[in-house]
Amino acid sequence: MSKNLKITLGVAYLVILIFFLYFLFSKFDVSRIDDFSYYKFLQGNIEKFIGQNIIFNLFLFFVFSIIWIMLLGFGTPIILLSGILFGKWIGTFISTISVSFGALCLYMLAKFFFKDLVNFLLKDKFVKYLERFKKNEFYYFFAFRIAGGLGTPFPLQNVLPVIFNIKNSNYFFASFFGFMPHFFIWNSVGAGINNYIKFSNSFNFFNLILNKEIYFPIIIFLILILISFIIKKFFFR
Repeated sequence: MSKNLKITLGVAYLVILIFFLYFLFSKFDVSRIDDFSYYKFLQGNIEKFIGQNIIFNLFLFFVFSIIWIMLLGFGTPIILLSGILFGKWIGTFISTISVSFGALCLYMLAKFFFKDLVNFLLKDKFVKYLERFKKNEFYYFFAFRIAGGLGTPFPLQNVLPVIFNIKNSNYFFASFFGFMPHFFIWNSVGAGINNYIKFSNSFNFFNLILNKEIYFPIIIFLILILISFIIKKFFFR
């Protein structure tokens, strides 16, 4: 059953990925890769395409994101893409809820099929946190999420809670609220990149970085990194 499920998820992922890549590259002229005006042209077409049926496109993004996360994909590309496609507000909402659902699905699969393996590989390394998580699993997992997983690779962050046997509801809501500050920052960066392409006549790296829509979220991100060190020091010593 586990093998069949993997095959089904893999096929679904490949179908969506191939469709996305086909659509992307069928509209992309490689010979103009260094032409900024071409990116303005693409930005206009993408904005028009998204605006024509935003509900359907949000649904496609939601499904793709869930499958991406379930197949151990990293979160940053999805978050930046949602900001570029949907803006910082809608992008933050759709990426937060879709990645939270995807992480929950991955967690449930890992807990059902690979619980013994995960415990064997990771439990000894995190045994000192077991009692803390048992006392208030939502509180500590929320702290773990808002601290960016304490430097743990994103796919591993989603599977690690198997050793604590966290309730599904606590897992989802701790992820959702813990993700939100980080996701808002990177969606803001994605939206800032989109606006820069839309309103600029030429590309200049320094102008891009000095754009308040770019540097302000990055400053907030650096503050969150500092907060994550504080959380690690006081909650996960």
